[in-house]
Amino acid sequence: MAHIGGFVKATKYRRPLKLIYYEVYINELDARRRELYLKGGNGKILLR
Repeated sequence: MAHIGGFVKATKYRRPLKLIYYEVYINELDARRRELYLKGGNGKILLR
């Protein structure tokens, strides 16, 4: 809720935010691996 409220510096000036994609993982390690992939080279290409 901090992102929506404008309390986070990274998203403060890009409001209102709209959730367009959501993934759920049971295992935190799997979630972290997916995040690193999406923030990396091939993941960024995939998201575009």
